[in-house]
Amino acid sequence: MVDPRFVGHVHALRLGLTDPRFPAAAVPGALTAQPEARPALVRALDTVAAPAGAGIAAGPGAFGPAAPGHTLPGRLADALDAGDIPVQRPELGSLVASVPVDASARAEAESAVAAVDDEAVRLRSAVKSRDGFFTTFFISPYSRYIARWCARRGLTPNQVTTASLVTALIAAGSAATGTRTGFVAAGVLLLLSFVLDCTDGQLARYSLQYSTLGAWLDATFDRAKEYAYYAGLALGAARGGDDVWALALGAMVLQTCRHVVDFSFNEANHDAVANSSPTAALSTKLDSVGWTVWLRRMIVLPIGERWAMIAVLTAVTTPRIVFYALLVGCSFAACYTTAGRLLRSLTRKAERTDRAAGALADLADSGPLAQAFAAFGSRLGGSWPPAATALLGGALMIASALSQPFGSWHTILAAAVYAIFSAQAVSRPLKGALDWLVPPIFRAAEYGTILILAARSGVPGALPAAFGLVSAVAYHHYDTVYRIRGGTGAPPRWLVRAIGGHEGRTLVVAVLATVLTRHSAFTTALTVFAAAVALVVLVESIRFWVSSGAPAVHDEGEPA
Repeated sequence: MVDPRFVGHVHALRLGLTDPRFPAAAVPGALTAQPEARPALVRALDTVAAPAGAGIAAGPGAFGPAAPGHTLPGRLADALDAGDIPVQRPELGSLVASVPVDASARAEAESAVAAVDDEAVRLRSAVKSRDGFFTTFFISPYSRYIARWCARRGLTPNQVTTASLVTALIAAGSAATGTRTGFVAAGVLLLLSFVLDCTDGQLARYSLQYSTLGAWLDATFDRAKEYAYYAGLALGAARGGDDVWALALGAMVLQTCRHVVDFSFNEANHDAVANSSPTAALSTKLDSVGWTVWLRRMIVLPIGERWAMIAVLTAVTTPRIVFYALLVGCSFAACYTTAGRLLRSLTRKAERTDRAAGALADLADSGPLAQAFAAFGSRLGGSWPPAATALLGGALMIASALSQPFGSWHTILAAAVYAIFSAQAVSRPLKGALDWLVPPIFRAAEYGTILILAARSGVPGALPAAFGLVSAVAYHHYDTVYRIRGGTGAPPRWLVRAIGGHEGRTLVVAVLATVLTRHSAFTTALTVFAAAVALVVLVESIRFWVSSGAPAVHDEGEPA
């Protein structure tokens, strides 16, 4: 619905009328309602019986004298807001959207429209306001024009996302050849894949082609591309006689745990009351100084900087050096970000909500063993903080995997003790200052145990099989994150039970390592386990995300 007196930029109307992410949206003089908001719109039409009055203006200044009332779209938007349908009112910035009240006001509005380049604003708006240094200065200055080219030819963001995945897989295949030519081609293709990865989001913002499926594809394909490339590098190194599978798996474990730290901290403080601390104030102050902003964004090694480093080192060095650089860089970034989050948590006086505690419990991914033991949590020994309990259990599990002879029954005992400690950690609501550490501790314990046992087995193919298993489980954990962000909660409990939960999978791997000691059956068992987990989580994930009930995740992407 657009007032016939409307004067403004086409892109202002586009922002107000064509963004599919919101049930209702409005700019001065215009209103749109998606199907889910139309019953409320009909009710609003029944209540807004008075004729539309003079208009209001938005943009760089108001045109015409103040007038009583609003346009009919404005009255309807107010009625929807007063009901149960929130109306999105996009920030227009320098764009103009107005309903002039007389000829002089119309002339002034038309002059303001002519003074602003609508297309230039649209191109600038296609780029994320907050991004890494490499992406901001080396990719976005031209990728936005690629996005416009794609829009004018009818290409969709999902098509560009898929092209980015295919390009990355070809890069991984090139790296797997193990030749210098293959490594150079892999580096170039990986950078091209990243350009397309930036382009898909810019195309979505440029043409306002947002979708639930697109948000899911963008989130999951990034991890699939990076981890497939790790596997390609490991295969290429093996062709040259260098076994770096342990380093590849270690890099994947470290990167995934970094993300879980970010996700858990953000969910724990998403709706915290009195969410402030001296550390947060210092961070805000540092962000007011230009060079510190870019330095802090670079040292956390976000995806742009990380992929650029991987691409260059692949082309000019060896896979082993690539993984060494990744492990060192990501370790430093993990220490920096985790230390900052710890300081914020310890200095912040905040009351965490039931929603936050529920999200952390979902991210913990506790299976039937932990749930059974948790029923007796009050009898299992005191009131240790959940993070300390989880850390002790995880440390005992990792220490056993490292110190005991491979195949020792003590490893199974340690896995059982780990299940008991993990149950104790989640037996109470996770509302403490440091309870957001529980999910990343569980991830580190599970992934680390798989890595250590596979590396120490000495069985050919065990590490690649472990890489596949961790990839499947990590996919499940990323899927859980994006479901929570969409407001639908974690995957169904039957799925978590079917794949055992983190403590169940850890116990299964410990049993396999003990029963199938130094035997090729260990590799086969890990491979079958990985395939089973991958099949179950992928089928359920695809079913959910292509369903009509999937959430529209309004996410601009993780900088890491």
